Amino acid sequence: MFIGHFGLGFGAKSITPKISLGVLFIAAQFIDLLWPTLLLIGVERVQIAPGATAVTPLIFEHYPISHSLLAVMGWAVVLAVWFWLIKKSIKGAAVIALLVLSHWGLDLIVHQPDLPLYPGSEIFAGLNAWSSLPLTLLFEITIFSAGVWLYAKATKPSDTTGRWAFWGLVVFLLVVYAGNIFGPPPPSVEAIAWAGQLQWLLVLWAFWVDRHRSVIS
Repeated sequence: MFIGHFGLGFGAKSITPKISLGVLFIAAQFIDLLWPTLLLIGVERVQIAPGATAVTPLIFEHYPISHSLLAVMGWAVVLAVWFWLIKKSIKGAAVIALLVLSHWGLDLIVHQPDLPLYPGSEIFAGLNAWSSLPLTLLFEITIFSAGVWLYAKATKPSDTTGRWAFWGLVVFLLVVYAGNIFGPPPPSVEAIAWAGQLQWLLVLWAFWVDRHRSVIS
């Protein structure tokens, strides 16, 4: 799952218009923003195995801190409390928590049974939509398109930057998604981790977009 997470971030703007799109992106994609660092320091592990699924060549061997259900629930609480301490908005904190949790929910649908319920769990969850490329594309693109549509309906460009930076971000996400699916397997785990760190640039891009768009009352 990739653009589906960003789709929920886009869509959440229609519910909480005062929260920046950058913050919504952080929440929706948080555990995948955390995961690359845990890979780099050797705490979590992934294996590159071309053909492992119809969609991704990755086998997620060990990622209890970033992707176990219990850990994700903990991260949801941490981010929600952080947001509340800054903004004092219960509604906003609830949306942040739900976005963090939504990441595990969407991953549950597409992943093979590799998502642990808690660190050390011997029970793993996953409905394996990645076994079908058409099903995966339908699922992700539908969520992403709906989220982009909701964001476009909830906001309007304040200037030319607000229009083109937004659509540029949408197109860029689609291009990266196509490259992930139809491109060659990554050359190494380190390459995966460093590419994952580049997602922070997407967060910065989202902050930039939101500064140049205003909420439609």
